[in-house]
Amino acid sequence: MATEARLLRLLTWLSPAFPVGAFGYSHGLETAIREGAVNDRRTLAGWIMGLLEHGSGWTDAVLARAAWCAVTREDHAALDAIAELGEALAPSAERRRETMAQGEAFLTAVAAWAPPPIIRAPYPVALGAAAGAAGIPLEPALTAWLHAFASNLVSVAVRLVPLGQTDAVATIAALEATILRVAARAVESTLDDLGQCALVSDIAAMRHETLEGRLFIS
Repeated sequence: MATEARLLRLLTWLSPAFPVGAFGYSHGLETAIREGAVNDRRTLAGWIMGLLEHGSGWTDAVLARAAWCAVTREDHAALDAIAELGEALAPSAERRRETMAQGEAFLTAVAAWAPPPIIRAPYPVALGAAAGAAGIPLEPALTAWLHAFASNLVSVAVRLVPLGQTDAVATIAALEATILRVAARAVESTLDDLGQCALVSDIAAMRHETLEGRLFIS
């Protein structure tokens, strides 16, 4: 498959229009906004950067990389184990629902191209596995994954802070260097590099379960 075709497929799979329901999840950000921890462009960028470098963004990139490698080695037992690990790492019920529901929806949708290499998996594992099976290079896949992750959180802030479109675009621009750096680091990672310390985000995700009048599922 030509480079342009791989790029087109990756853009489609990680487009906001791809039917995984990402718009319905805030990853705990709704709690942070409601409690005032995130209230403008600066605090939003800091929140997302922390997730990318030290939190679930990093963990998801490592899992996606591991799934990509397992598929390219045709190691189906390893892929199943990575999927189980990814599900076990979810720090709250809502975050587990978020990653598993989106993973299931993603695997259903990518079947339009080819049968997916796994039946059930967390979202980053599903993406990594599908990208590996399609021959999409690892670093572009991870870069696109992290960009989609960050962009969805910015979209949440646009609706809840509320954040204007100009500030939203400026936030995404400010995240570019972080996304590229984390993707490059994740390319060289192994499962031994799993680990996160974005505890404030994890607690916000847990507190979201009892948030009154919430707009998002997580």
